[in-house]
Amino acid sequence: MFRLSYKAGGKQVSFKPYSTAVSYLVDDKNLKASLLLLEKKFKIKLSELQKKNILAKKNKQIFISNSKGKPDNIIIHKFKIDEKFTVDYFRNHLAGLIKDIKNDEIQSLHIFLPERSLVKKYFDDEEYYYCSFLEGLSLGNYTFDKYKKEKEKIRSLSILIYAENENSIKSAIEKNKILMEGIFFTKDLQNEPGSSLRPFELAERIKETLNKSGLKVTVFDEKEINKRNMGGLLAVGKGSSAKPRFIIIEHKPKSANKALKKIALVGKGVTFDSGGYCVKPPQGMLEMKADMSGAAVVAGIMLAASKANFPFEILGVIPAAENMINGEAMRPGDIVTTASGKTIEVGHTDAEGRMILADALDYASKQKPDEIIDFATLTGACVVALGLNVAGLFTKNDKMAEELYKIGMKTYERVWRLPMWDEYHKANESKIADVNNDGGRWGGAITAAKFLENFVDKKIPWVHLDIAGPAIDNDLTNYNKTYMTGFGVRLMVEYLAGLDSEN
Repeated sequence: MFRLSYKAGGKQVSFKPYSTAVSYLVDDKNLKASLLLLEKKFKIKLSELQKKNILAKKNKQIFISNSKGKPDNIIIHKFKIDEKFTVDYFRNHLAGLIKDIKNDEIQSLHIFLPERSLVKKYFDDEEYYYCSFLEGLSLGNYTFDKYKKEKEKIRSLSILIYAENENSIKSAIEKNKILMEGIFFTKDLQNEPGSSLRPFELAERIKETLNKSGLKVTVFDEKEINKRNMGGLLAVGKGSSAKPRFIIIEHKPKSANKALKKIALVGKGVTFDSGGYCVKPPQGMLEMKADMSGAAVVAGIMLAASKANFPFEILGVIPAAENMINGEAMRPGDIVTTASGKTIEVGHTDAEGRMILADALDYASKQKPDEIIDFATLTGACVVALGLNVAGLFTKNDKMAEELYKIGMKTYERVWRLPMWDEYHKANESKIADVNNDGGRWGGAITAAKFLENFVDKKIPWVHLDIAGPAIDNDLTNYNKTYMTGFGVRLMVEYLAGLDSEN
């Protein structure tokens, strides 16, 4: 693991000892000519074998040791602009590269970015083009070794970025610093074992971290939760010795001007989910420490938003509970009264996330925000439908859906809209309560979203994001391997920045 420091490389290139340079070449008809320019840039002479290796169709990258030592090593990466190229290409490549060199004796890394004109079709925003490289390096460098006896040695690595617009690079570096604070906080929370992050500990961690950034954090204990009649949250948390918490985070602009908007973000905070009496199979429990990913995402977004000082109010709402089993735990068939006054028939104790969100969405609605967006690892059905690559998006608001889809394609935290037709309400009907929390087998991600809709003020634009797939570590990218992903922070910080630019 490195302690990374970034700076714009400037027009004068100077290589210190123990340095590596990374240069990109487009795999096109001009590749041979590009190699000649590369030799001139680094004042080297490639051997015939090295040229053949980089020209070989299947080779993407070669490593050259420079005997003159300016720089000591050169990595030449070849990329093709074709139907397989995406906005994630450079992020993913550098996330892999930083892992590959983690054991090298290296003190500085010089990265020469390709001209944006080559990939302008994919990157219409120059600053975000630069950000994608920085994000890859930062995300690939992340580690969670808190519980290892022998921790990875931390070494300093200076990274110099060379591109056309030095001012945009400097701005991208500042933006990346803010963004990574939010993402790493989210990932640290997600990766904690359930035994170390019970509801009260989640509340304490969030309060301690976010108070330092000037955010106001209020925590309701079980007495206050009971006083506020948050029956959904209380029912889910009854089976645990660690009682529920309700966490409220407030960001208000530092300027004296009245905030122009108010956005509410709601995150599911089930710190461990056994399934309750409808107990999960063993293989389904291992990842359940991350069933609080929605809460972690909201906390990370709030941290980044505070650092960015967005000029509007942002309200973070996190219901936190542990879904465990004891003699007091909720049972199938129980009737629960929520803070809204609506009742829930418990058809399935493993459909607990929607129950705690019922109280949280009701609370958020009563604060009269201009928009509500919630994040939840809500259903395995969404993973079955969409896989690990993408979050399910549910809303009746076309404008928000289109904007979040567009930003998801830009940040590569992609979302896909699923229907919210009212016919799906039938699956959640109960004969003895206002709604049943078990929507049945078919369209499970949709019926879960329709359940939540019952607890949102119809006048407030609302989006539900089911992040059950992309929140969990996967092998789809170099930066999502091994650890929980922090999915949603990049998406939302860019979304909030867009609201800022509208003002």
